[in-house]
Amino acid sequence: MPTEITLPVVLVAAAIDSINPCAIGVLLFLATVMLKVSSQRGALLRLGMVYITTVYVVYTLSGLGLIWFQYELIQRGFAEIIGTTVGALVVALGLVEIKEFFWYGTGISLEIPPRYKEKIMEMAQTISAPGMVTIGGFVALVELPCTGGPYLAITAILAKSFDVKAFLYLLLYNGIFVLPLMVILLMIYFGTATLRLKKWRETKRKWMNLASGLLMIVLGVFLIFYYALGWHL
Repeated sequence: MPTEITLPVVLVAAAIDSINPCAIGVLLFLATVMLKVSSQRGALLRLGMVYITTVYVVYTLSGLGLIWFQYELIQRGFAEIIGTTVGALVVALGLVEIKEFFWYGTGISLEIPPRYKEKIMEMAQTISAPGMVTIGGFVALVELPCTGGPYLAITAILAKSFDVKAFLYLLLYNGIFVLPLMVILLMIYFGTATLRLKKWRETKRKWMNLASGLLMIVLGVFLIFYYALGWHL
């Protein structure tokens, strides 16, 4: 795909995926726990950055794995299957997200399962740098169903030409994805109450779901046209 098409797609997808209620919710929860354990905001900032960095690294490694896997299949002549399958899956995930806008909490949901939320709560009781690495890695993996729709679509697009440019685009995508987490962490560090941010998240949650859902449907249809129907841009 030409650079002038790929870059805007990566930027838009990353920007919308970055305002994901799952990722924001976990960070707010961890910040609340850390503030209870220690009143030192310097420690909060350091541990929060460890968590965000871990999420970034795990997401990047996961993305590389997805790109490599899809690239290998494409090289073996399965490009149309990749485009159709991934595109249809992303559209289905988008419809689930839009459902959350109208009927939140009913039926199928892409949120982190309750058993994993309980596990995160257990892990967060001991706050340390190694502990935050463990939590960050665990959260990045279990929240993939919640945040992975746009990511799956982007990796499928980048897999068409697995080169240095695709790798840089992946780094850029993940950098944008964690940017709101860094902003929220800094807001808490400089005194914004976590309760206020939680209320903001709750009031904006359905709009985040709607934006994410619409994005996934567009990306899914784009993939089907781009791979399966030979849509050259």
